[in-house]
Amino acid sequence: MKYDVLIFDLDDTLFDFGETEKHALDHSFRAFSFPNGLTDYRASYKEISKGLWLDLEQGRISLSDLKVERFKRLFLQHELLLSPEEFGQTYMENLGREVHMIDGVQDMLINLSSCRLVLLTNGFKDVQHARIALSPLHQTFEVIVTSEEIGYQKPQSEIFEYVFEKLRHTEKQNVLMIGDSLTSDIQGGNNFGIDTCWFNPTKKENLTSINPTFEISNYEELEHIVKHTVFVK
Repeated sequence: MKYDVLIFDLDDTLFDFGETEKHALDHSFRAFSFPNGLTDYRASYKEISKGLWLDLEQGRISLSDLKVERFKRLFLQHELLLSPEEFGQTYMENLGREVHMIDGVQDMLINLSSCRLVLLTNGFKDVQHARIALSPLHQTFEVIVTSEEIGYQKPQSEIFEYVFEKLRHTEKQNVLMIGDSLTSDIQGGNNFGIDTCWFNPTKKENLTSINPTFEISNYEELEHIVKHTVFVK
């Protein structure tokens, strides 16, 4: 018996968020007459954003506050006289226009189309739905869930409970969570009691106490896991 429900993270699991972020930031800075903004401020932005997304996972900030706070801190750090609210809105609009799929994703999802496919992301509802709609994956997923629309985020168990309710599914042993984040995707799946698969294409060392059921560096490995894992009853 193989896994027949697959829950995928989106950014840096199916889509290349580094490319998405780069292009969206560049377009946004140019819109505010900072043609060198990407070069000058991207490193600072990434550090600030990374910390805030970790705060989100731990419940220390809301998604709506994160949207503005990241630019508020960036502009304060570099003494830029820009409105974080206006810039944040422009950035969100630009994010929604960017689609950069990771190599092999489309073929992998076609090959696993006999499974029930779910997309579960901590991202913003309008942005994530817009990107999926523009991509070749727009009719791929049975259920798409964003943290913004339900008020919980990975690794909280409530967001996984919501997915199971949407699927009208109760059995956990045939469900696999696939994602790139140990603290969000893998910890969340572990907390909820489902198997997890860490997508680690750069083969980073796991320096945490979080243990995925599987670890893969490419999607051929995922296909093998899904099709050949046997459960002992």
